[in-house]
Amino acid sequence: MTGALPTPPEDVLSTLNADGSRRWLRPRLSPGRFLVARRIVAWALVVTFVGLPLLHIGGRPAVLVDVLHWRFILFGKLFLPSETILLAIFLVGVVVALFLLTAVLGRAWCGWACPQTVYLEFLYRPIERFFDGKPKRGGKLSREISGARLVAKYIVYIVLSVLLANVFLSYFVGVASLRAWMTESPALHPAAFFVMALTAGLVFFDFAWFREQTCIVACPYGRLQSVLLDRDSLVISYDRQRGEPRGPVRMARSATAAAPGARGDCIDCAMCVDTCPTGIDIRGGLRMECIACAQCIDACDAVMDKLKRPRGLIGYSTQARRESGRGRFARPRIVVYGSVLVGISVLLAIMVLRSQPSDVILLRGLGMPFTVLANGDIVNPARLKISNRENEERVYSVDVADGSAARLLLDDEPMRVGADGSLVRSFLIQAPPAMFKNGHGEVKLRVVDGHRFSKEVAYGLLGPRGGGG
Repeated sequence: MTGALPTPPEDVLSTLNADGSRRWLRPRLSPGRFLVARRIVAWALVVTFVGLPLLHIGGRPAVLVDVLHWRFILFGKLFLPSETILLAIFLVGVVVALFLLTAVLGRAWCGWACPQTVYLEFLYRPIERFFDGKPKRGGKLSREISGARLVAKYIVYIVLSVLLANVFLSYFVGVASLRAWMTESPALHPAAFFVMALTAGLVFFDFAWFREQTCIVACPYGRLQSVLLDRDSLVISYDRQRGEPRGPVRMARSATAAAPGARGDCIDCAMCVDTCPTGIDIRGGLRMECIACAQCIDACDAVMDKLKRPRGLIGYSTQARRESGRGRFARPRIVVYGSVLVGISVLLAIMVLRSQPSDVILLRGLGMPFTVLANGDIVNPARLKISNRENEERVYSVDVADGSAARLLLDDEPMRVGADGSLVRSFLIQAPPAMFKNGHGEVKLRVVDGHRFSKEVAYGLLGPRGGGG
């Protein structure tokens, strides 16, 4: 087949040039009220991320995801593997909360709180501006980048990526273990060093090279906007009725003088495009790439202030309010998302409040399932696993709780379980034949720690078929 290939639309992806090569974005920083607010939020989140592993509540880390020992600590409270249902419910709640946030505030999470935006825009890009210079119109740099400056910039990037990787690792191993590993040879803990190095490499790759493409190409959240947003969701939008027809400021002034109202307020300065961290033109309508960072609002407001025109040509609004001047907050999806989120929150609160200070599991013993003694009694082996959630040692005891003729055969050594520890103790249960029917019986055991914990657990006994009462 001959002939020229069809020319694709000019605006295919904001990070691609017309020839398909990478378009490197160097957004100009637009000071303004939203940038100040975002900077406060961003640094509060950074301080929280770095400081949370250092914070201890009741002698425990505030947050610890200890995958090696299968335990999870949240705000000083210990959760065990048997409570993975709590984690599942919590994750469902996070998803529902994100749906609700998006339906109300659009992509506010992306522009204000997402780690990708926070670290790129408030850590890595400021470092880039320090070494490369401040971007000018069209993303051009204010000075030539020298080799020494480029090397120095990437060295700072690497150091910062390693620091962030170590902070991330502290959430899984604890600050004490991480501090010890950092002062020892990597050969003593190669797995942890590999995880840290891999994480640092991914952080460096993301923030030094991949950058805004994470939001545009890799993250699925932007593509969910079509189903998560509606006409009453708060988004960043351009007031087309007020801004069009647009034109340079000289034309706007002359047209206004000749025929007031003949020109729109937009002077086509493209400041909103130059400052956008994903390189889009918000005047073309809501785009998947928009992360609601409000930089275009700050840029446009500054231009309107210079021209002595009202702010708000670009601003936070809803599609319904832009078109008709009216909007609504309460709508079906808000009611549904809110109700589900409240239900999940109440369920989680009840489950957490009802959790006990110890976890007890009765396991079947190893070896023969039962033994018949000379007097006809039947002995079953059993194992008792006790997990102590308290931040201090507990001493446990176990006995028969249902007043039956069964008795326990175990040593007199106290069952001491250290703070956040666990213990497995093997013992025997001897029961008379009258407790069995068709080879099965049941006994209830009570486990106490001498303080406020007491729990009864049932154990199924096995015996010879046809024996018993």
